[in-house]
Parts: sequence; structure tokens; C-alpha cells
Amino acid sequence: MLFIETLEIIQTGLMIEKIHRVLLVSAVLLFSGQGALLAETDRMTGRNVMVMEDERPDGDDRTSVMRMTLINKRGSKRVREISSYSKDYGKDKKSVMVFERPADVKGTAFLSWEYDDPSREDDKWLYMPAMKKVRRISGASKNEYFMGSDFTYDDMGDRHVDEDNHTLQGEEEVDGHLCWRVESVPLDPDDMYIRKIVWVSKIAHMVLKAEYYDKDGLLKVYRVIDFDREDGFWSVRHSEMENVVRNHKTVMEFSAMQYDTGLGDKLFKVSSIQRGRIH
Repeated sequence: MLFIETLEIIQTGLMIEKIHRVLLVSAVLLFSGQGALLAETDRMTGRNVMVMEDERPDGDDRTSVMRMTLINKRGSKRVREISSYSKDYGKDKKSVMVFERPADVKGTAFLSWEYDDPSREDDKWLYMPAMKKVRRISGASKNEYFMGSDFTYDDMGDRHVDEDNHTLQGEEEVDGHLCWRVESVPLDPDDMYIRKIVWVSKIAHMVLKAEYYDKDGLLKVYRVIDFDREDGFWSVRHSEMENVVRNHKTVMEFSAMQYDTGLGDKLFKVSSIQRGRIH
């Protein structure tokens, strides 16, 4: 009987020791994981955040229907429907937007070729059916507002990461989504904006909010109202740009989003937009 009790005590002691070892290993793994996470956070920079945002997966090509609503300071609205197409060419990208309605802007088309090389200026063209000619957008024209909206022609494209100095200012929530907050200051002293502050989602790696400042202070605020996955890619469904100086707002709603449909190259030619209807 004494032998059995002694054996049980030994077995119990061994079991307790085993539990202690398991708990110790678990604790080491937990703290090492937290340490790795903290180390990763410590290594994060403003430029790293903006590179992740710029390189967010979005397929090789994209199509969507955009409903653009322009709201002036009196609350009057103008609604436009636009077909949008874009395609990657390596690290470069070509995009075209065609206005479908209303009748007064139908057939207007905007074509852009965006280059990964920051020393190379993007090519942009606007076709106006009433004039039956293509206007090239370059130089100071890039700071003009696109079709009465609150987006400049330059806003309409993807800005190269290294056109700005980026400073990580910490983490903040935007509408319940944890984001990195980054201040971006352009290298070009003649840039329209003297700085931008953007909030980039830590999950979706997309800009959920942006503030644009010129020499007089805050000029515009961009907000994503709704976003989700479409075909496995994070996509904006509803956004707005508010010009706080003009008291004017542009609301953008996206539908019929498709990715990797195999868009042809002829969509993105100047000769195609001159027809006013590319599909």
C-alpha cells in the first residue's frame, strides 16, 4: 500500500513538472511572438507604409461603373455616370474613364498613362466631344479640377512614393479601423500641396482618409465611406472628397467592379477616346 501511494506521488510530481514545462514553453513562444511584432512595428517607416499602399494587390486589370455626384454649397447636385477601365503594364498603368450620362457630358473621355519612373511625367489626355479634339494635360494643367469635381487631374493618378518625404506619425482609428498616420511632404517646391496627411488601413493597406494642405492651410479632406473585398481584392465602394474652402463635395460610388477580365490594349489609345465610346 505504501509503495502504491509513493508511486502515485511520484507520478503526480512528474505530471506537475510536465505542466510547468508546457507553460514555460508557451510563455516563451508568446513573448517571443510579441517581441517580433513589436520589432516589426519599430521597423515600420512612413515610406514603408506608403509602399505597401502603393503595391496593394488589385489584379492585372480592373473595370467598374462610377457614379459621381457633385454637391455645391447650396446643396444642389449634379450626377454623372462613368465607365472606368485600367490595366497594368509591368509597373506602369494605363487608365481610361468615359462619361456615359448625362447628355451634356456623354462621350467625354479621360486617358492616362502612369509611369513607375518618378523622373518621367505621366501622360494625360482629355477628349471633349463638343470640340472634337483631344487636349493634352501637362504642366500647370495638372492642378486644374477634373470636370467640375474636387479632384485635380494629378489627384486622379497614382503618385509615385518617392515624389514625397514620408513621416510615420503613429497609429489612429478611422471609423473603427486601425490605421497608420503618415505625413507626406512633396520634394517639388512648386507642388500644389505643401503636405498631405493620410491614414492607411493596417488590414486593407488602402487610404481611408487624407487631408490636403496648401500654403493657406487645410484645403480638402478625402474619406472612404465604405470598402470591402471584391473578387478577393480590397476595393473602395463609396468615397467623397470635400473642398473645405469652396464648400463643395464630390461623392464617388462604385459598382459592377471586376478584376482580371483580360482588357485589350486598344482601349488605352488616344485614337480610341476620340470616338467617345470605347466599348
